[in-house]
Amino acid sequence: MHRFFAMHHLLDETPIKFESSQSVERAGLLVLLPFLQANGLFSFKSHYEELKRGYYYISFIIQLLAYMYLSRIKNPEQLKLISPGELGKVMGIDRVPETRCLRNKLKEICNQNKSKDWNIDLENQWVNEDGNGFYYINGHVQVYSGYSASLGKKHIARQRLCLPGVQEFWVNNEDGLPYFYVTGQVNEKLLEMLSISIIPQLLNDIKHKISNEELASDKDLPIFTIVFDREGYSPQFFGKIWDDYRVAVLTYRKNVKDSWAESEFKDYEIEIAGNKEVMKLAEKQVRLNNVEMREIRKLSEGGHQTSIITTNRKLSKLDLAKKMFSRWTQENYFKYMRKEYDFDRLLQYVVKEIDSDFVVSNPEYNNLSYHLKKIREKINRRKAKLYELISKNSQESFENTSKEYKKQAKEQLEIDYLLEQETDLINKRSSLPSRIKVKDMPEHLKYNRLDIESKHFQNIIKMICYRSESNCSNILSEYYNRADDEKRALVKAIINSRGDIISDEEQGTLTVRIYTLPNERMNRALEKLLEILNEGEHKYPDTNLRLIYTTAKSNITKGKEF
Repeated sequence: MHRFFAMHHLLDETPIKFESSQSVERAGLLVLLPFLQANGLFSFKSHYEELKRGYYYISFIIQLLAYMYLSRIKNPEQLKLISPGELGKVMGIDRVPETRCLRNKLKEICNQNKSKDWNIDLENQWVNEDGNGFYYINGHVQVYSGYSASLGKKHIARQRLCLPGVQEFWVNNEDGLPYFYVTGQVNEKLLEMLSISIIPQLLNDIKHKISNEELASDKDLPIFTIVFDREGYSPQFFGKIWDDYRVAVLTYRKNVKDSWAESEFKDYEIEIAGNKEVMKLAEKQVRLNNVEMREIRKLSEGGHQTSIITTNRKLSKLDLAKKMFSRWTQENYFKYMRKEYDFDRLLQYVVKEIDSDFVVSNPEYNNLSYHLKKIREKINRRKAKLYELISKNSQESFENTSKEYKKQAKEQLEIDYLLEQETDLINKRSSLPSRIKVKDMPEHLKYNRLDIESKHFQNIIKMICYRSESNCSNILSEYYNRADDEKRALVKAIINSRGDIISDEEQGTLTVRIYTLPNERMNRALEKLLEILNEGEHKYPDTNLRLIYTTAKSNITKGKEF
């Protein structure tokens, strides 16, 4: 009857009604529901409007996407392989939408263009909860393999290739948990995005700013510190953002040519992500491009010295070394998301125009520079060969001089011809600007961009799912051996476990009984987790049903039946 009313646009609200069921697939998703709530999944209601009348409302769609990503159902097409009724039982409806319906609903949601506002809202929540004043920034390229868009090429470090794609710059915390990201239009570099997007957004949106009184009383106190790799190395920039905003940096130093005496290094015990190790550290004050900074070096067993520089004057060298060498958590985040969440997949391929006044590198200028580089490589090879012939001829007998001279003359002619080509290319390139506006580009080379709204929307939900997984795994790690290696595998086992769902509307409860996991230590950790969740007295969204968690093992022990 509800579907009949929805078909005729007469249904005001689809009711959530749980039927008591046994052995429901992925019943463990309900264990992650409180974590999704805590990480702001349902805060979308402050930004998105309700969809046009139908059976599936926006809350169903967003909750379904979160369940899909947690279950590693990576795109709407894979829903065809899943029983829609079984997943519907976990959500309190008869069945989840089919692929075409889900895509239509996603398009309707993304047309509202609210993902940026939602991400800013979540960023404020997350930063206030776990922000410690350190923000890790790194680039990630989403490779584009289509033909509709004309995108600038970016270097893909993991593939060692330059490919067309979308450049994203992510901001995470020390544990790898994401806050937000910004997307470049064409080929923006890290320093440029820091200046125009990331630092202004952090300054404007972070609510836990240090007061002006504190800043005035302590001249060395930074508002926050940004951490990144050598791509953003620029001492002038470091000094500018400290003078203008009181923002400190922590990064690796480039072009280190000197070595410090080994006697200057001392042993320090450091703990990173639960792993303890001893580091040999030393520190000095340095001036780079007239900017005063601290330089900290780590001495490896092989004698290599890793140099770190910072404008943060408050923390000890041990704490700064720990912060810097925690950068791998952000790399692990990208690796995990690509593997587990199909991070780079686009739900929609829509091409949009770039701002016509946006300044980019001139493709024709770059093409001439590339050919000029190749010509000069050829010239250098010919000159090397000519030098070799001259040296050889000086050692040959007089009878062979004429023969060797002809070889030298041939090489010289080829060098002269290449030098003419080089001069011609230099003259052509000098007549072109190195950077031009998009509107001045030739039509066949003109850049455009992908509509990133759908990508941003799905990335927000994936960030919430990742943070929920992380929060859950951190609780489990207290009660689980080998937690560092297996805690995320345990969370996935819980998510995919079967269970009973028992609804009691008279008592206002929804009991989730999770079936036993593969081994006893997993079950013990699960029981501790469920005890903590029960203490929180969580309610199922948009209902008055209180969630009660238990395990089949504990109920068998107590003699309870379904």
